[in-house]
Amino acid sequence: MLRNHFYLTAVCVTFAALSCKNNTMNTETALTFKESKLMAKTDIVAPVAEKTPTNLTTPGDTRVDNYYWMKLSDDQKNAKTPDAQTKKVLDYLNAENAYREKMMSHTDSFQNKLFEEIKGRIKQTDMSVPYKENGYFYLTRFEEGKEYPIHSSKKETLEAPEEIMLNVNELAVGHEYFAIGGRTVSPDNSLLAYSEDTVSRRQYTIRFKNLATGALFADVIPNTTGGVTWGNDNKTIFYSKQDAALRSYKIFRHTLGTPIKSDVLIFHEKDETFNTYIYKTKSKKISCHRFICNSVK
Repeated sequence: MLRNHFYLTAVCVTFAALSCKNNTMNTETALTFKESKLMAKTDIVAPVAEKTPTNLTTPGDTRVDNYYWMKLSDDQKNAKTPDAQTKKVLDYLNAENAYREKMMSHTDSFQNKLFEEIKGRIKQTDMSVPYKENGYFYLTRFEEGKEYPIHSSKKETLEAPEEIMLNVNELAVGHEYFAIGGRTVSPDNSLLAYSEDTVSRRQYTIRFKNLATGALFADVIPNTTGGVTWGNDNKTIFYSKQDAALRSYKIFRHTLGTPIKSDVLIFHEKDETFNTYIYKTKSKKISCHRFICNSVK
């Protein structure tokens, strides 16, 4: 179920340590782990990153970063054709991954056994507690053998037929990473605004879906925080944009069917120590707030 093998390795090692400590790992798995440590590769040479000194100057201080050449812009990361610097960084990262795979290859059998043991302790078919809002019950459920959730609704009663709003297993096809952010239904229950992240950077793209027909709108809003707030007219939405540091700093208003470039900026938080966000209160009024960034000291 886990796509990233490196993440699986980390999970396996952590789980192994905890299980051994609590005496919950089965004997066969424990012995396999003990034996695998004796087979560790010792003749593999690790890649060494090139040192290219770069002076970074801020008021009153200059520091040297030998690995600044590894820093890539979002444009470089998302480019269909990598430039020379991107290729150089990717070559080094691939060398690191190849080194890790060779060093950990003696634990492949152990990892597989431990992964199956972890799965055996997880309830794969599960469902969230349904909640009711504006005439519909909403729930999230998982199906055995599938990695992603299914978001659905039922009109008025839990005995009503299930209406699937988003099957994330289908949306994730073709992506190495996929996550759904905010999900908000319009006041008249006809439209769904949702956001998705396909690069694991918390940079969400907002999309819109007709819940009656399943058709997607042409409106696509990139680089947002993922949250969407509907206006009471069922065609206006409010969302927040991020700056280069992924700080939520601008609130925009968008009308369905109009160009994104025509969206109206309604608030700009210029103080870098603050974020801003927008939501609808219980009285169904739009409220915009600012709050101090936790990362700022």
